[in-house]
Amino acid sequence: MCASTNIITPFKGKGTRFKALVALGLVCFLWGTTWIASRQGVQYMPALQMAGIRQFSAGILYIIYFTARGMKWPRGKEWLPILVLGLLNITLTNGLTTWAVQYISAGLGAIIAATFPLWIVVIHLSFSKIKLPVKAVIGLLLGFAGVCIIFYDHLKDFLNPDFRFGILLSIAGAWSWALGTIYTKQQATAFNPYFSMGLQMLISGFILTGVANGTGMTIPYTSIPWQAWMALAYLVIIGSVFSFLAYLYALQHLPTEQLSIYAYINPIVAMILGSIWFDEKLTIFIAIGGAVILFGVNMINNAFRKQELLKDQSQ
Repeated sequence: MCASTNIITPFKGKGTRFKALVALGLVCFLWGTTWIASRQGVQYMPALQMAGIRQFSAGILYIIYFTARGMKWPRGKEWLPILVLGLLNITLTNGLTTWAVQYISAGLGAIIAATFPLWIVVIHLSFSKIKLPVKAVIGLLLGFAGVCIIFYDHLKDFLNPDFRFGILLSIAGAWSWALGTIYTKQQATAFNPYFSMGLQMLISGFILTGVANGTGMTIPYTSIPWQAWMALAYLVIIGSVFSFLAYLYALQHLPTEQLSIYAYINPIVAMILGSIWFDEKLTIFIAIGGAVILFGVNMINNAFRKQELLKDQSQ
């Protein structure tokens, strides 16, 4: 879903570099806070039910907005990538990571989610004949070294089956995001990516709600406490709508390399706020391990970015 970023944005032509930097700052902070909101919400209601309500609500808002702007609905084969990405990037990734923070800290969940570029390299090494840049391989090794540093401090926690389950859910979510990223690259389409995001959210909302109901992982809507509704409202309005619009605004006016910094700041925000809000343990091992992971991820991103640039220049 890699159509031009100039297709749809309510901010086009209205911004300045300063405003774009402010928008990027909001994305860096607010997307980090969504881990805290998710952690808060799952304390009061089943995770999959919450994720389903969030995605359905946000999807409806996006669809109403873009339909009002005259955006055409996809046709025929255009639905296939939307369905696949809705399953990988939202249903599985968001559903699994939301479920995970029911068992592990928000900061740890955010760090594991940030490892998805590591899994992209693993997937390429396993299933592709593409020669990887040396920096990408070094970044992979550094990333997993960071994971080892973090989990050194959590070795005793692995005796807890809930903790193990939460880690597995987080890793599965990172794998799903990695697969979705690869699929997006291979199945680029001219169909508007922003409207398709709303469709993916809506589809995901239906799937997650259906799974939650089918497995009995729900509570009556009348039994959902106000704390969970507040968390949901924050996730929908701030996490899925406002922050995403800020991201689109920054995308219009800043280089992609500069924009990518949000992926490194989000886990830091989640870790700090998690330690304040939920008294989650923030140790030197987590801090050092997280820094090593993010450094490795940065090396991978830079290596692939340089490879793409050289490829474009040769064509």
